[in-house]
Amino acid sequence: MSASAASKSKPKPAPPSTERAAKYVFTISEVLRELQNEFPDLTASKLRFLEERDLVEPARTASGYRKYCASDVERLRFILALQRDRYMPLDVIKQTMDVIDSGETPEELPQAPPVGPREVTDEMAAQITGRIRPMCRKELRAHSGATRGMLDTLEKFRIIQADGEGNYSHHDLKAVKAVRVLARYGLEPKHLVNIRRSADNELDLIARAMAPHAARKDTAARARVAESSKEMLQCLKDLRASIMDTSVEQLDKN
Repeated sequence: MSASAASKSKPKPAPPSTERAAKYVFTISEVLRELQNEFPDLTASKLRFLEERDLVEPARTASGYRKYCASDVERLRFILALQRDRYMPLDVIKQTMDVIDSGETPEELPQAPPVGPREVTDEMAAQITGRIRPMCRKELRAHSGATRGMLDTLEKFRIIQADGEGNYSHHDLKAVKAVRVLARYGLEPKHLVNIRRSADNELDLIARAMAPHAARKDTAARARVAESSKEMLQCLKDLRASIMDTSVEQLDKN
């Protein structure tokens, strides 16, 4: 057998997974292939944006190309899961990662021994993942216990909305469950129209604030608009919750 044939017959070594993991490097496109099954909306622009926010620091080759090691990929998986499943804005995630960098475990994370962010394992990341997959109307009814009539009414008032394929998200399931609890107190879906209007008003505020930035058409700008919009939305949620919590606390004092 020739040397070239022998070399072709050799099995390719598997990517290192233990002590050599930190030396295994990924290009930005390989990172996307590694993570996009879990995070379909992830783009190269998003990765560059996370780097701009000092959430990950890939190495650079002499010619300037980014190189991510295996622990960088796990760090990204961890950050993206916090953002997606815990709805944490990036500034809060940055604070969380800084605490982990210092060798401590933030209260927001699942119980686990203190770890450095570059030592986050698949198992730990899996603790904060597991979003419910899109579901059909029949599955939404089964998971929520809602009647057909209730779902029809919620769709009429745009409290839930099916996607182009007729499927519903975990957000829709959460909304239906909340409406069912409110029904115990005599609040029907028709009473919740103002909540939809309030949500539209908040979305309009975000759209107007982002309009000057959204005018830029480059992908990096679009990524910044998306992340800034999420942060604004979280701040509006916190503000609304603070106002309502204050009012409810007053009920206890009266």
